[in-house]
Amino acid sequence: MTNQQSIVRSVVAVSAAVLLALAVGCSKPADQNSASAASTTPGQSISASQGTSASKLGDLSAFRSIAADVAALVDKGDLPAAKARIKDLEVAWDSAEAGLKPRAADDWHVLDKAIDESLAALRADTPSQADCKAAMAALLKTFDALQGK
Repeated sequence: MTNQQSIVRSVVAVSAAVLLALAVGCSKPADQNSASAASTTPGQSISASQGTSASKLGDLSAFRSIAADVAALVDKGDLPAAKARIKDLEVAWDSAEAGLKPRAADDWHVLDKAIDESLAALRADTPSQADCKAAMAALLKTFDALQGK
């Protein structure tokens, strides 16, 4: 009987975690004009008091911050570290896709393409600093255009 209870508890815990993850990943953005809409989750809207305008996709600042880190590493010529850091952007972006893409599919595709081009430049067989720098500049420019900067 205790073995059955243990299995049931495990199933309930996993089910609750999955439902919570789905609820967070698929949440709609809060009112983007509301000053109380602050959030630290990538893809959700941000507080108007933070002084950053959100895109149709929501708050992209966490993704842009990773991209800026990668660009700084590229500027220093540390392409192996940049390649490793851009993996963080790829994972975060892919994880947020279900919650972001339905909000503004066209914007999502534009940014996804820019991210893919940056990944390709850094993962080339023999990455070129000039190519990586151009790809990262284009990616940051895309983030800024979508954020209205």
